[in-house]
Amino acid sequence: MIQTIDLPQYGSSTAFVRETLSACRDQYILLNISGREVTITDEAARRMKECAQSAGAGMVYSDYIKTMGPDATVPAPLIDIQSGSLRDDFDFGALVLLTPAGIEAYLAFEGDDFKTAGFYQLRLAIQRSLPIVRMPQPLYTIAETDFRTSGQKQFDYVNPRNRDVQIEMEAACTEHLKLIDGYLKPGIGAKVDATAGSFPVLASVIIPVRNRERTVADAVKSALSQQLDGPFNVIVVDNHSTDGTTQILADLAKADSRLIHIIPERTDLGIGGCWNLAVNDDHCGRFAVQLDSDDLYSGADTLQKVVDKFREGGYSMVIGSYRMCNFDLETLPPGIIDHKEWTDENGPNNALRINGLGAPRAFYTPVVRKIGFPNVSYGEDYAVAIRIAGEYRLGRIFDELYLCRRWEGNSDAALSPEKVNANNLYKDSLRTAELQRRIISNRNS
Repeated sequence: MIQTIDLPQYGSSTAFVRETLSACRDQYILLNISGREVTITDEAARRMKECAQSAGAGMVYSDYIKTMGPDATVPAPLIDIQSGSLRDDFDFGALVLLTPAGIEAYLAFEGDDFKTAGFYQLRLAIQRSLPIVRMPQPLYTIAETDFRTSGQKQFDYVNPRNRDVQIEMEAACTEHLKLIDGYLKPGIGAKVDATAGSFPVLASVIIPVRNRERTVADAVKSALSQQLDGPFNVIVVDNHSTDGTTQILADLAKADSRLIHIIPERTDLGIGGCWNLAVNDDHCGRFAVQLDSDDLYSGADTLQKVVDKFREGGYSMVIGSYRMCNFDLETLPPGIIDHKEWTDENGPNNALRINGLGAPRAFYTPVVRKIGFPNVSYGEDYAVAIRIAGEYRLGRIFDELYLCRRWEGNSDAALSPEKVNANNLYKDSLRTAELQRRIISNRNS
């Protein structure tokens, strides 16, 4: 018989975790980290134990089944954990099996005391020394209680109400990075001379777009209305739209020569590929500033604030803060997303834990040309941001600069579980690659 213990993924203190596991350090323990009722058979628990033994694992988790009502069930597949899976909200499902070796690996570690990050600290300690294994088969059932769409869930971690929890999670992750040689010391980022070289304009607003006839004119007009102490343009990469987007852009370009309307020759470009096309175009300015085709700048001074920040500190990237709003620009919860977890001292490390860094995102063009975007339509900005943060200075503006409009046409409004998994797996792969690059760099320095 394997003992089952309730241990919430969020809210479990270090003291509670250590006390609980010390009392059963020689046993296999099923931890219920969901706070909900879970149904699992003895046979399924035995399979998890056998998997742990054969893999020499410290922890095992599995796919599961969700009941959506009296007569409806759906599979809930998870993803494999990677060395860069440092998100504190990594989805292990509702149950994890701890092995005696995994428990011992944690108890042998004397880390900081946390009020809420106990489970996160536990799984990082196991992850450092033993395999954590996913069984790709549903082994238990849980009743679903959160029926929100993916677009509604994705900003939970930046809700200001969770700020104290996030501070602890950051500390636990930093503790982990120091132990595996993945930690970047403060001030290590290289400065750039943002005045060097010759460019056709001071700044370019970059807007990749496909089939946004309802919103693209608003975005372009928001960009063209900016007031800057130097010349700027707006480069729109129209990725073979099939609605009225192309004609709208053609008409706007006729009315204002600052709008550069590019239709790629290639038909295989994702958003990242469109960005590469824009920043390498001869029209691109010294600074390349993002604006999604759904969104707007908060005011006519957004571009000026971004350029001023570049001038201030030798940054290779500047990221602002944005407000969640509906199509009518009415504020939606959680309101302003300012990512105040970013600090000059620890931001580059914490960037490997969180799922995004903010908006608008702006780049010193020579650096982003050198690094380049992956040709994908999800996570392309995060890939560049963590790469820049690992080598260069990254500046933050905590004032609202950007309006992120949430509506049914957003590409991430209601993703399938399979697509959410694919997105998370991809971002974890980016973290893994960047973490490995930092470890190698630290060990060679």
